Parts: sequence; C-alpha cells; structure tokens
Amino acid sequence: MTANLVDARLPLSPGTWNVDPNHSSVNFKVRHIGLTNVRGRFNKFTASFNAGTSVEGSSVQAVIEMSSVDTNQPDRDAHLRSTDFFSIEQHPQMLFSSRSIAPDGDGYVVDGDLTINGIAKPVSLAVEFDGVQVFPGDGSTHAGFSASTEINRDDFGVDFNMPLGVDRLALGKKIAIEIDIQFVAPK
Repeated sequence: MTANLVDARLPLSPGTWNVDPNHSSVNFKVRHIGLTNVRGRFNKFTASFNAGTSVEGSSVQAVIEMSSVDTNQPDRDAHLRSTDFFSIEQHPQMLFSSRSIAPDGDGYVVDGDLTINGIAKPVSLAVEFDGVQVFPGDGSTHAGFSASTEINRDDFGVDFNMPLGVDRLALGKKIAIEIDIQFVAPK
C-alpha cells in the first residue's frame, strides 16, 4: 500500500483494482406470485474499481454476461435468456458504469448507468466497504465491498408477466440486486 490513499475510510492505493470472480457474486431476487422470493445469480462477470486520489475521483465499471443467469432451475433459466426477459441474442451483456462515488454515512453511494436489454437507466447503489486483507493463497491485497439496489424491471423492457387474477401478477416488478465483491490491488 502506498501512502496516497483514496480516503482515510477507504484505504486503497490508486490504480485499477480488478474483480476476483472466485470470491465475488452478483445476485438478484424477485417476488413470485406474491408469496416468496425467487433468487438467482449471474456466474460470469468482470468489474474494475479505478481508485483515484479521492473517492470522488474514482469509478466502477462492470460487464455481466446475461447467458450466465442461474436460478438453480434450468427451464426457468432458459426462459430468462429468451426474448420474454433478457433477449440474450440481441443483448448479451448487462453493463454498469458509475458517474459518481460519494461518502454516505458509514458507507458510500455509487450513482451510475445500468444497461439491460439495450436500455440505460440511472441507478444508485448503496455500498459498504468491508475492509482490506492480504489473500494468503498468493499474497495479493484484496478489498471487499457489499452493494445493493432495487430496480423496476419494466424500466428495462423486462415486462413479461402472467396475470393471477384481477389485481395480481406472477412476478413482482421490483428486482433487488445484491453484490458481494472482492477487488484485487494493482501490481
């Protein structure tokens, strides 16, 4: 670590920190028939945290492979890849690019643009910094973060649904996104 840190609460040396995909996850959940949450994840993604000399001068980018959606049910996963939901043939990736990062209480807020199905919308992620540790496997420095947000799937053209009556639908419109991520320090 160098003395030039992003800020006292975020002790990261400047440079590009890349994701450790083996110790990170991108998860989501949606209400099903108003009774329970169905959870899923994306198994293939890349991300980088470009640590500047200040939090405000830093940025985050991520690319998520939509074909890697995994809800632990192959038929449902195939349906999610179809034109009813993600249209992965036309839009194989979900993209996130931050516009700003700012301290917010004990954590941070990351404002950025999320693109799903070719539609970009602004989103805000509530982010917690979970610390820095040296990974004993290879001696590299890792930084951990947890992030969450909620989106309306209709905003991204994911409007497939089945009516369950006059005022009920099979799938909720709100999608909760939960991210646990480790970034590896630049060498």
